[in-house]
Amino acid sequence: MRHVMSVLVQNKPGVLSRVTGLVSRRGFNIDSLSVAPTEDPTKSRITAVVEAEDVAYEQITKQLNKLVCVHKITDLTEDEAIERELVLFRVAVEPERRSEVIEIANVFRAKIVDVGHKSLTIEATGTQSKLAGLEELLKPYNLAEITRTGVTAITRSAK
Repeated sequence: MRHVMSVLVQNKPGVLSRVTGLVSRRGFNIDSLSVAPTEDPTKSRITAVVEAEDVAYEQITKQLNKLVCVHKITDLTEDEAIERELVLFRVAVEPERRSEVIEIANVFRAKIVDVGHKSLTIEATGTQSKLAGLEELLKPYNLAEITRTGVTAITRSAK
């Protein structure tokens, strides 16, 4: 099962290494990782996507909670959270076909952030499924490069 884990930690050197090391030592791959300071400069938020069965995921969170540098762990499932990812696509497209690529980008509310002699760079944000759809449509136009930020998530506001 896919788990989006939000870990609030001390903003100190080595903390990220301790957290990711603990997860990888348990034999789990981190599919996505995003880290940044929070509104409190003494804390950082690590957002990690991990594939694990519920029992194994519970073991990971129990082990992480034992670390002094960890303040809080939240499991952000799709029902409880808003997830987004940012992707940059470099498309090596000839000038006569650029309008087609721009139309596709517009449908996905993506932005053209760079235009070169031989390529366009597109910035897109959204859910992983939206970005996968955009990637599929851009493949026939010669995707030269893709770079992703990793998932970031936040709990939904109370209604």
